Amino acid sequence: MKKLIATYICILLASTIGFAQVDRSQFPEAGPAPEIKIADAETFKLDNGLKVFVVKNDKLPRVTFNLVLDRDPLMEGDKAGLTGFVGQMMMAGTKNRTKDQLDEEIDFIGASLSAGSTSIFASSLKKHQDKTLELMTDVLFNPVFPEDELEKQRKQTLTGLATSKDNPNAISSRLSSAMVYGKDHPYGEVTTEATVKNISVEDVKEYYNTFFKPNIAYLVIVGDMDKSEAQTVVRKYFSNWKVGKVPSFEYKMPTRSSENVVGLVDRSSSVQTVINIAQPVQLKLGDEDYIPSRLLNQILGGGSSSRLFVNLREDKGYTYGAYSSIGSDRLVSQISANASVRTEVTDSAVVEFLHEFNKIVEEGVTEEELEKAKANLSGSFGRSLESPSTIANFALNIERYNLPSDYYKTYLQKLNALTVADINATAKKLIEPDKLYITAVGNGSEIKEKLARFGEVKMYDNMGFPAKELTADADMTAEMVMENYLAAIGGKDNARSIQTASIAMEAEVMGNKLTLQAVYDARGGRYGQKTLIMGNVMQSTTILEDSGSISAQGQTMELTGEQFEMAKINSYLFPEAWYEKLGYSVELDGLKDVEGTPAYKVLIKAPSGAQLVNYYAADSGLKIKNENPASGDTFYSDYQEKEGVLFPMVWTIKSQMIPVPLEAKITSLEINPELTAEDFQ
Repeated sequence: MKKLIATYICILLASTIGFAQVDRSQFPEAGPAPEIKIADAETFKLDNGLKVFVVKNDKLPRVTFNLVLDRDPLMEGDKAGLTGFVGQMMMAGTKNRTKDQLDEEIDFIGASLSAGSTSIFASSLKKHQDKTLELMTDVLFNPVFPEDELEKQRKQTLTGLATSKDNPNAISSRLSSAMVYGKDHPYGEVTTEATVKNISVEDVKEYYNTFFKPNIAYLVIVGDMDKSEAQTVVRKYFSNWKVGKVPSFEYKMPTRSSENVVGLVDRSSSVQTVINIAQPVQLKLGDEDYIPSRLLNQILGGGSSSRLFVNLREDKGYTYGAYSSIGSDRLVSQISANASVRTEVTDSAVVEFLHEFNKIVEEGVTEEELEKAKANLSGSFGRSLESPSTIANFALNIERYNLPSDYYKTYLQKLNALTVADINATAKKLIEPDKLYITAVGNGSEIKEKLARFGEVKMYDNMGFPAKELTADADMTAEMVMENYLAAIGGKDNARSIQTASIAMEAEVMGNKLTLQAVYDARGGRYGQKTLIMGNVMQSTTILEDSGSISAQGQTMELTGEQFEMAKINSYLFPEAWYEKLGYSVELDGLKDVEGTPAYKVLIKAPSGAQLVNYYAADSGLKIKNENPASGDTFYSDYQEKEGVLFPMVWTIKSQMIPVPLEAKITSLEINPELTAEDFQ
């Protein structure tokens, strides 16, 4: 027992001495960076200029071929969107195979084959590499660019474009790029319906004939193949590729604003504001500040322990996440920080963004922050080496950016050698907190005046173009807009004479038939709505005189008071005819541009605070749009006369909850039918 006690005391003393020897007030010094052993990619070049990189990896019997074109960025001008068509058009058939035959042969051997405007990628089992290369080079050398594929791609692009117009994040991205780079720069121009419709098959062919040349191409091979075999197969399949002159382009370098400027897209149905704060930066891989900028960004907004995230989410609770990025590009890139925040804290969130930008420039980073950032980036770098394709990309970057041959082998040494002073110097060099572009996509009537404290507020549309400056009639009032609308549809008395109505609409979503049914009862204060897919009720809403509910997927939820008032105000077929009787107030919020049509924006507010946001065309007086934070935006068109009143026969619904705009057409309209309780179940 004494021996055990003595042993315990010795251990305790040793532990105590050990702890006493550690000064925990000081951050431990980092050990030397581990030596990274990265195998060199083997390289060779064909007579036609094609440069090949080979990374052998025989752990699996697979091989991948990635062809990359190294061209300058393009200004596509009145054909913006062209490069997005090229890859799919190349995959739509060749002189030797139809699209179906090509797809079938790829599937038969379990291979992957895809193309883009600057690349072609193929992958397969080792035993199928010859067949894979045969298919890959058939696409590369013999595309036929069928007209029907162009029309298919055009339709898909236009649909995606329409959807993006109602996506706050897509709008924010376009706006930020337009302000940072300018519309006369490749990184700032935007694809529109007009430019997509301008694109022809001849344009795609011209692009292909101009840029698909071996003298600007790299072929990266990763997998079960050594250099000797690669030389044999590459010469067999690519040596006949003809050299061609490829144009180069130069662009005016975007400059930073002389002061902070605010860009705003008014999206009044938004309950959040998408904030993005940015400025252009000249920084490319291999620059002196490149590696320090990775650490700087990690500290500023690179993850959940970064300053922006901790401040705006953990401390203030403004958002689910706030992040930053410091881009790099051979031409130009941007420094940016972003978050989606509640409307009411928009200006407060911008204050915190600017605070963190100023703080990191003026006060710098701490030793503890730097060591954590080094550990994070070192770990990410180490994990990336597990993929053979990383080695190939390293070799490609060394070639394209003219980097030292040991750039990646010594990456961790360079990373770990950086000091607080180095990072602080990079922050001062790259970031100018008083020359930022502050962009916001949100409810303009709620946030515009608040944003003015940060700089001149410039209005933009949802495509990133300056908003049209529309001047409303100085004498126009919300009440006059209501009167004009009621007169345009047939008169207030005729609108009020429609006490009940039953409407059925049909639409198509992803190939599935969708039916929308609605019944209105102005006399009884009742409203019922159902959504059916393939005949099955997927969702229904019921509004009775003093209660309401929503049912979906077998679950029913009673509406809260606020939800009920919001739903009830939407339950009138012509709420404009009843707003006075119901005690609603109306407020004019200016003349706005709605998809190219000048329209008066009117807020119809219930005594409870619930409101409708409608837009009425300035010329015709007709209602053309409704905004709803919950269901999205509804556009009304194709007005037709029914029982002395004009009805919009097409309702186009745009919402983040549906993948594409939903165009619903009225197929049945009953005026003043007898409605029973069953109609509202």
